[in-house]
Formats: sequence, C-alpha cells, structure tokens
Amino acid sequence: MRGRYPDTDFPADPYPGTVPPTSFVHLDRAGHALEPDPGAHAGWTVDGQDLDGWLAARDAAPLAARVPVLAYGSNRNPSKITWLRATLGLSGPVVVLRARTDGVAAVWAHGLRVRDRQRPAVLAAAPGAIEEHAVWLATPGQVAVLDVCEGRGGRYRLARLHSGTVRTEDGALVEDPWCYLGNAAIRRPLLVDGVPVRCADLPQAAARDLTGGPARGDGLHATTVDGAPHPDTWPARIFVYGLLQPGQPSWRLVAPHAAGTPQPAVVAGTVFDTGRGHPALCPGGGPGAPGWVVPVHEPAALLPRLDAYEGAAYRRIRVTVTDGTVCWAYAWTAPVRDLRPLPAGWPR
Repeated sequence: MRGRYPDTDFPADPYPGTVPPTSFVHLDRAGHALEPDPGAHAGWTVDGQDLDGWLAARDAAPLAARVPVLAYGSNRNPSKITWLRATLGLSGPVVVLRARTDGVAAVWAHGLRVRDRQRPAVLAAAPGAIEEHAVWLATPGQVAVLDVCEGRGGRYRLARLHSGTVRTEDGALVEDPWCYLGNAAIRRPLLVDGVPVRCADLPQAAARDLTGGPARGDGLHATTVDGAPHPDTWPARIFVYGLLQPGQPSWRLVAPHAAGTPQPAVVAGTVFDTGRGHPALCPGGGPGAPGWVVPVHEPAALLPRLDAYEGAAYRRIRVTVTDGTVCWAYAWTAPVRDLRPLPAGWPR
C-alpha cells in the first residue's frame, strides 16, 4: 500500500538498510509514495498532485533539472538519506524511483567500511541477473553530496553506465545512468573461491566474515565522468510532434544536431490545434500523440535554442514513448478546454 514512509520504519542498519515498497520522494525524515502518471508533466504524482508542482511548492528543482543516478546500496534507504542531510548537508526533496536492473548486480566489496566495519556493495556485470534497485533523480547539488559520501575519485568513481539495462517502475528505460562504481581496491568486488558474492544472496551479518581477494575489475562497460552532471545531457533524444518534425518548417533547427535517423513514435497524450499555426502536446489520456524520436548530439547545446524557439507557452519535460525510450519534449502549459484535438497523423 502506498503512503508515507517514516525513517523509523526503515532503519539503516544493518547495511544496506530496508527500503519502501514503492518509488518515493523524501523530505523531513519521511518518504512520500509516488504513483506513475503519464498525465502529469512530471510523469509522477504524490498525494494526488503532479510531482513537479509538489516540488515547486517547496522551491525545489523539477524532474527536468535532475539526472538519473543508479542507487544499488544504502542510498535508497530513507534513514540513510536523513543521515546525508544531517552529516553532509544534503538539501531539498530527494526523488527515488524503484527500478529493475538486468545484467548487472550488487555484490559485496572487498574492504569493510571504516566507520562501522560493515561490508558495502559495489556494482558488477552479471549476465542474466535481474535485481531490484533504485534511481535517484538528483540535482547537481545532491550529486555533489553523494560525491563526498562515496569518496569520488578515491573509493568510488562516478561514471555513465553502459552495461545492462535499467527500467524504473513506470517502464521508462534509463539509458546510460550515472552510477558510483568501485575505484580503489577495497571497493572492487570481493572474490570468494574466485567468484563475486551477490548482496541478494548473503546478508550483512554473514558478508562481514567473508574472506577472499579483490577482483581485477567489475566487468562493466562504463565511462568515467569529470565535473558535475548537467541535466540537459540526459536523455540524448528529443520527441518532435509539430513544426519541428522532419519535413516541417522548423526541422532546420533540429536537423544539424541529429545523431541518427528519426523514428516514428507515440507518447501518451493528445495533440491539440492551438489556432496559432502550431500544435500543442498535452500529456496524459487520449488517443496517443504521434511524432518522431530524434537522437541528437550534445543535447545541452540544442535544448536552450529550442527553449527560446518554443517560448513561454511550452514547457520542456521528459516523456516516455511506448517502447520505454525517454525523450525531451515540449508540452503546452495553457488550458486546452477551448482547443480541438488534431486528426490522427497530422502532419506525418
């Protein structure tokens, strides 16, 4: 049952701690359950309210200003999040989406934590393994706090993960998420009799007593990143549905940035005729909004130009097309009660 998840119900010890059964947003020593909702601009609601509106009421960044960080250890535990606030200055609501991974696994690391002598987790390649983890949608400031907690550049490195697949509870495919991977020898996978030990197979009490040596690597395909993550860099795709479509007058703005062939796609929602010569996408119900998914080079260079082109009548959000691909798109911000839906396939 979805609801409120106070820290007291989810202790951090023993590592990695217990976790809520749903996605949640954490603030003031509690998690608040999230519901997937394609009709919300954020794609999620909390207490029946669009998550972006809930965040705005608390002067917090919307989801479009956050990046996906795979959390496979204690960072999905509500009590640990409160510890990060009290100890390292983490601020603002923390959005934690339940996720399923395929092809990677949390395994026990070679070295113990200094502060409590518990054995932490590290990520490793695990063909065929399916596990339940989480994705933080984190602001750059929250990532900076995680950098300190994880010992970025020392114990762990921050990287874009290209191995395996990650899907959040709403079915969205999170391609190339940011992730903290083992860097120092003490945070490489522990090998016992030559093989790593999955955290799902052995609890902390037994894991602390394991003996073995560090693996030479984690088997993952990942790219170490420098500096702070920029939210505009993820995803590297845009969903276009009106004058920005291939063959339409404004395609010239997108075409120089295209990194592949546009593919037809549909998102949940309706496209309306604004009567102003350009259509309006409203996420949610309806017959589905047709358009094109366009992979792009350097989205952080393209998106500000499109923001200026679309103007204040549109809001840039992330949407998920029917196959789970996440894209940038521009949604109409004004009421649509006096607008009529465009006929299916216009203009295709």
